[in-house]
Amino acid sequence: MSTLLYRWGKSAFAHPFRFLGAWLVLLVVIVGSIAVNAPKLSSEVTINGVPAQEVLEQLEREMPAAAGGAGQIVYRAPEGTTFFDEASAAPLAQSMQGIYEDDNVVNPLDLAGSEQAQAAAQEQMAGQVRAAQQAIAAAQAGRELDQPVPLVVGGELVPGVTISPDGTVAMAQFQFAKQTIDLPAGAIEEVLDRAEAPLEGTDVEVLPGASLQELPEVAGAGEAVGIVVAAIVLFLVLGSVVAAGLPLATALLGVGVGVGGAYALGHFYDLGSMSVVLGLMLGLAVGIDYALFIVNRQRRLIMRERLSAHEATGRAVGTAGSAVFFAGTTVVIALAALTVIGISLLTTMAIIATATVAVAVLVALTALPALLGLVNERIVSAKAREKFEEREAAGVDHATARRWATFLSKHRFIASGAVILTTLVIAIPALDMRLGLPSSENYNSGTDQRESYETVSEAFGEGLNGPLLVVLSSRDDQPVDQEAAGAVLAELGQVKDVASASAAGMSEDGRTVLVSLIPREGPTDPSTETLVHALRDASTEFEATYAIDLGVTGQTAMGIDIAEKMSEVMPIYLGIVVLLSLIVLTIVFRSIIVPLKATAGFLLTILATLGATTAVFQWGWLNGLFGLDSTGPVMAMLPILVTGIAYGLAMDYQVFLVSSMRESWVHGHSGRESVIDGFAHSSRVVVAAAVIMTAVFAGFIFNGDPMIKQIGFALAVAIAIDAFLVRMTLVPALMAMFGDRAWRLPAWLDRLLPDLDIEGDQLLKRLGAKDS
Repeated sequence: MSTLLYRWGKSAFAHPFRFLGAWLVLLVVIVGSIAVNAPKLSSEVTINGVPAQEVLEQLEREMPAAAGGAGQIVYRAPEGTTFFDEASAAPLAQSMQGIYEDDNVVNPLDLAGSEQAQAAAQEQMAGQVRAAQQAIAAAQAGRELDQPVPLVVGGELVPGVTISPDGTVAMAQFQFAKQTIDLPAGAIEEVLDRAEAPLEGTDVEVLPGASLQELPEVAGAGEAVGIVVAAIVLFLVLGSVVAAGLPLATALLGVGVGVGGAYALGHFYDLGSMSVVLGLMLGLAVGIDYALFIVNRQRRLIMRERLSAHEATGRAVGTAGSAVFFAGTTVVIALAALTVIGISLLTTMAIIATATVAVAVLVALTALPALLGLVNERIVSAKAREKFEEREAAGVDHATARRWATFLSKHRFIASGAVILTTLVIAIPALDMRLGLPSSENYNSGTDQRESYETVSEAFGEGLNGPLLVVLSSRDDQPVDQEAAGAVLAELGQVKDVASASAAGMSEDGRTVLVSLIPREGPTDPSTETLVHALRDASTEFEATYAIDLGVTGQTAMGIDIAEKMSEVMPIYLGIVVLLSLIVLTIVFRSIIVPLKATAGFLLTILATLGATTAVFQWGWLNGLFGLDSTGPVMAMLPILVTGIAYGLAMDYQVFLVSSMRESWVHGHSGRESVIDGFAHSSRVVVAAAVIMTAVFAGFIFNGDPMIKQIGFALAVAIAIDAFLVRMTLVPALMAMFGDRAWRLPAWLDRLLPDLDIEGDQLLKRLGAKDS
């Protein structure tokens, strides 16, 4: 492998335009495809095989009109007025009429079912009109209402609109004919235009719900700051603007091809914004790091071995490039293992992330040496060569790293204990970790999503921000008995933590009845989760008493189910990763103790990361420092995603750091001496890579999407803990503790294991023999 990469690197250096031209042509094709027909991104999170999704699929079969996405618009009356006044209510009615005239919106009357059911619905609406008129008259007479009332204009009920008890806020809820991601381009904008047109000049404020609002930008100022920090670190490590620019250029190229390609193909699968951002995060982070390892090796070969830039590039790609290939392969395997869990959402995210990392590796091994060929000998200036020779002569190169490794070697027991204790203390909040999906409440203050959520909460209670959809269906081919359905509806309204329950529609054959159920608390409140379980537990009783099957769905129920599903599969995936870690590291380092220590350190990293994430996002500790002003559950997919990604990236640092120690040990140093010598030669670039990766991930903490915030934070914390506490402190201390025993391997196992030669030792031996 190393010999192939050596030849590949030299070829790319000698023929840069061939290699770069191929990448640029591919990038232009991808960009052109996106420009011509860009796919839609979705922020909705669904998962197959959970109860809420199964009920939704049942609705799609039996009552398609009710299985589409939900829309919500909040109207706020001008100061000093209320929607109890006919003058304010009339434009609101016209607004709703415009929405229902849209072909992509389902008229509530279409959900009434058969003609008999529609007649019953009309009679029910007449009763609601009379009750609403009485309540509005009481409010206009100065009495305070204790319940919301439906909107009535000209003696007619406006379906789907509810007015707050004080009359200052109206909330419209309606159903799309399809899920929002499946709507035609511009459909949501058309609905909003129809809603706003009759209200021009009225000073009524229109606040679209989360499903109707534009997704936050995939990347913004925070992400740009992360890249700037990465550029500064690259300059400090590589010592020149030209050298520092190469890893940035190749990382951007890799992201353009990897993430851009996934985006361009988004017409053929459900493409979530979170999948795209995850690919962007990983593509930038690993793209910069992998290129840094190769450029740093090439420059050192030029300065230390006095090789030409051409020869140094070949050797750098053959040696450091081999390690990059192995590290990237490890990340790819760890991410690809997510597909064996059998969850389509994770599979999509894993495929996009895997493809992006694979592209980053290929770019580092092909486009980077081609760029080095364009730069040629200018990659190391004459001043840099002189400075290196001066430091070598003075013996001060790696002095700081050598002192730190020596300190850890002398105080190995104290250092090991301190790191283990620190990570376990940080992990304590994870004992209280609660999984779920963030809601609009978790967006930053001042955003449309947060303002809409808070307006609804203040006017109607938090429960209306997370309604549940209860589906009643007959157990045979006969229509649902209406008396039985009414009894079930009455009982649902009396369930603990239910604010209200009302009929929402019926299928044409009468076999399916919809009930809109409003919890007392918000969608992420623990009581709402308890309510969903209580409803499902009660379904057995309803089946026995009324011969009616009961199912619960809706985005709130979906979030609860996803959290539970992720909790179930997390131990399985963690077991896969631990087993993978032990096997791979045993082959790489030909040792039993090294893989055990590395894997234990990785588990400490994951525990501490989940603890820190719980403390900040669920408990609210230091959340103001990260631009947060609300709390909520930890995103359901986060533990499993962080485990897979952090494992792959942690092994990068393990390989680059410990392989240097092994090389020193193989060349005759004692166990502790090899730790100090290997750490001194490899730690500088590992520290730089960790700082870059942490900065890139941390930039996403300030993204507008609360789920992306959590992923960015968790990955930044994971890399910082793993690199600086585990790899740069715990690993050297434990290696010094075990000494030569760390490298022992049973002879029978040594004969069975393949020689991966990830550092290109065999290549260097062949080149050395050739030179001699």
